Amino acid sequence: MVRLPHAGEGARLIVEIGRLLYEKSLVVSTEGNLSVRLEENKFLLTPAGRCKGRLRPDEMVTVDGAGRPLAGRDRPSTEAAAHLAIYRARPDVAAIVHAHPPTATGFAVAGVPLAGCVLPEVIVTMGEVPLAPYAAPGGEALAETAAEAAHVHDAFLLKNHGAVALGADLWQAFHRMELIESFARTLLTARTLGRVEPLAAEEVARLLGMRPEAPHAAGGCGTCSTCSENRAGGPPGGEDLLVNEVLRRVASRLAGERPS
Repeated sequence: MVRLPHAGEGARLIVEIGRLLYEKSLVVSTEGNLSVRLEENKFLLTPAGRCKGRLRPDEMVTVDGAGRPLAGRDRPSTEAAAHLAIYRARPDVAAIVHAHPPTATGFAVAGVPLAGCVLPEVIVTMGEVPLAPYAAPGGEALAETAAEAAHVHDAFLLKNHGAVALGADLWQAFHRMELIESFARTLLTARTLGRVEPLAAEEVARLLGMRPEAPHAAGGCGTCSTCSENRAGGPPGGEDLLVNEVLRRVASRLAGERPS
């Protein structure tokens, strides 16, 4: 059972998590937005145009499910529609964090999902992290794209934009955002070293069985939307070829720039 916070508690949590996102460089300047569900049809969001590291509780904005303001002096985040669309798609979600973690956002800009069953904590905690199609920030198209991705995923990338993490509370959403960035750094390091070794299908199935609750999730290994095929030990997919080619070119350029 999800315990929903009251408005004061929710505002204090948003301030605390916003500061952590900023301190960990998961957002800079006025990037990102956060929200919590207060009631079935009542939500608390960050205001538009504020640095997430310097928020105050009295700046938060309360809206209903249609985005109509209920309390607060400021305008809600320009991406409020995307948050509300996700809440409609996922009644089990009580908090959302949208951030621009640099490594994960680099994958999003390159058009590469965080794919592959390689880290147990990722499989158990949030599952695969797919890449949602590009949609202009703040528009209805983004709301539709985000809701579609959220139907079966607890975390996803937005192409040429950033990342979104969902949770039963704001701490869970924040921890998933941290894990998205950590996973991206690990994948980039492994691919730089030349090889990503996936876990065996039997181990993936066991880990999926350890997930405490995922009634919305897609099936097990071989059915996730981030993989073009169930190819443990097989040739690299298109996204792997893209990353490897980028790394090859970077290494070649760096070698050419070294002094003789």
